[in-house]
Amino acid sequence: MKKTESGFTLIELMIVIAIIAIIAAIAIPNLLAAKLSSNETAALATLRNLASCQAQIQTSGKIDCDSDGIGEYGTFLEM
Repeated sequence: MKKTESGFTLIELMIVIAIIAIIAAIAIPNLLAAKLSSNETAALATLRNLASCQAQIQTSGKIDCDSDGIGEYGTFLEM
């Protein structure tokens, strides 16, 4: 009996690698853009939170450097 060899040919492997490369070329930029967008959204939320905190400190009048009765904005150390 003649033994038949089974397995993938070089052409089949090259086609699969090419398909994976095409999918990666499409997916990787989209993933990087999504990560960048989420980082920007988180940074904006943090800045809004800081602005709100500064406004609360100013309206509470806890920090009044010039003694005019109107509060100043808090610095990062004062928050």
